[in-house]
Amino acid sequence: MTILDKIVAHKKKEVEKAKKFTSVKMLESAEFFNRQPLSFKEFLLDANRTGIIAEFKRKSPSKGVINDKVTVKQVTNAYAEAGASALSVLTDRRFFMGRKTDLAQARRANNIPILRKDFMIDEYQVFEAKALGADIILLIAAILTSEQIDQLATRAKSLGLNVLLEVHNLEELQRSINPKLDAIGVNNRNLADFTVSVDTSYQLAEHIPAKFMKISESAISNPQTIRELKKAGFNGFLIGENFMKQEDPGVAIREFVKELQVNQT
Repeated sequence: MTILDKIVAHKKKEVEKAKKFTSVKMLESAEFFNRQPLSFKEFLLDANRTGIIAEFKRKSPSKGVINDKVTVKQVTNAYAEAGASALSVLTDRRFFMGRKTDLAQARRANNIPILRKDFMIDEYQVFEAKALGADIILLIAAILTSEQIDQLATRAKSLGLNVLLEVHNLEELQRSINPKLDAIGVNNRNLADFTVSVDTSYQLAEHIPAKFMKISESAISNPQTIRELKKAGFNGFLIGENFMKQEDPGVAIREFVKELQVNQT
């Protein structure tokens, strides 16, 4: 059983438990449920922003604890102020030390799009994402069938949410393309051995239809990589560990963006 299998098995139990505790009707009366989600595309393509989707992540299965000393508000505010186009907030507790309340806290503190980073397997989680203040949901092709992707994307669209599909290889991409998607993200991390290589993004770039925004995820640790990915047609760059592993992620992103801007002039 791979780590992904373990995560999904636990997620199924977690979702069933959540359903018993909080009904969809209760979610629909939550603080953020009726807010209008922000446009992922609008912020991602804003010339005054960086294209960076900056992630708040305390821990990962491959690296263990990354940074559990900083607060959601402190870090996400710094990300937004530094020019991030969107935020990514981990809400998985068991494997990433995330909390659903992290997303709500980030929402209260910021006015840029927020991605709920989790393992979505049930429509209930889409309702949760809306209730917590998310603007974007993540659908991971490796754990979903094309039918499930369509079902979850359809529900997301009915709630006004943006949809980011994550793929790891050409097979996942080709079987998962769906007109209800807003963006397709290439995860440069190999799920079998957790190695990372940005070459995965370059290999899949030409296979992603032009109608979708292209996002490169993981293995981005220097501004030059972003410059090269932009030439390959990528619009967004999800960066988490590179900032979070620093004592002050806010300082880390400011220095990164300063170097990125120097390189672009």
